[in-house]
Amino acid sequence: MSLIETLAERLTRHPKRVVFPEGSDSRILQAARQFATRRLGVPILLGDRTVIKENAARLDLRLDGLRIIEPARADEFPDFVTKFQGLRRFKGLNEFEARDYVASNNYFAALMIATMGADAVVAGATQSAASGLRPLFQVLPLQEGVTTASSMAIAETSNPQIGINGHLFLADCGVLPNPTAEQLADIAITTAALAHHLTNQTPRVAMLAYSTKSRDPKNPVIGKVQAATILAHRKAKERGLAIEIDGELQLDAALDPITAKQKGVDGSVGGRANVLVFPDLNSGNIALKMIQAVASARTYGQIITGLSRPAAEISRGASAHDILGTAIIVAAQAVDRSFLYSQAPDAHA
Repeated sequence: MSLIETLAERLTRHPKRVVFPEGSDSRILQAARQFATRRLGVPILLGDRTVIKENAARLDLRLDGLRIIEPARADEFPDFVTKFQGLRRFKGLNEFEARDYVASNNYFAALMIATMGADAVVAGATQSAASGLRPLFQVLPLQEGVTTASSMAIAETSNPQIGINGHLFLADCGVLPNPTAEQLADIAITTAALAHHLTNQTPRVAMLAYSTKSRDPKNPVIGKVQAATILAHRKAKERGLAIEIDGELQLDAALDPITAKQKGVDGSVGGRANVLVFPDLNSGNIALKMIQAVASARTYGQIITGLSRPAAEISRGASAHDILGTAIIVAAQAVDRSFLYSQAPDAHA
């Protein structure tokens, strides 16, 4: 069973509320309909009620089990305006300016999950990444002990020998163009923690580079990855996380046991990595698109990591199937892991 189907099965016992800022988009409507039909929780569609109903009718989709909210007319609107004005970043805004922000679907969605009015948010179907991410980063605090928000994508391959039953967790493929060593360490820790939450298996993190165990630490890229590996080990120990980390590793040494052995990589990560941390956004995003185009792998995300509440920023090219899978992931992220895997013993990849 795929990870998405496993999580969906568990969500039927712990359903969640997922808010979609682009509620009138046809792909969102199709994904939301499936989410509700499979009893995974309550989809919340933001947007013009009339337009949403017209688009649903055109697609021959029922709206029962779905909640529709027009932000400016919502019961929560006045309280959200007050809360928004209280945010440190927006202190000094007058009420008129604050109301304009809160009437925006993306800001309203961020405030919904910040105030526990929803459990997770899936945005980005029709807007640039910056438009969807900005409200999340401005409204939601970071997790305790984390200084960096980043993103993770999940690749579902056809090879069960790779990663966790064919699933790889890739970061950062969507947020930070050129992370520092400190930021790379945060990316490694938050991605690994989420991978463990979703799979209940031990994260094996490969800090990737174009060389394996180089003896030339003066190279700035290699030096950064080596420093990030040391910092990630320290952060994992401080937080008491059972995470296995190694770097710097080339991709083949991270995923292929024979290559890892030939390159002298000892330990449990070489050849068996399930979390891949890229040195920069260029390499991460290119690798993700390559997997999609060449290997025809199903991918989900970007899942935003490091924030205090579950959120995802999907691609404008995402299909309804991709959106449903991403919604399942962030909804499962909102379930306490002790409940998510309450009937399964802690397993190891």
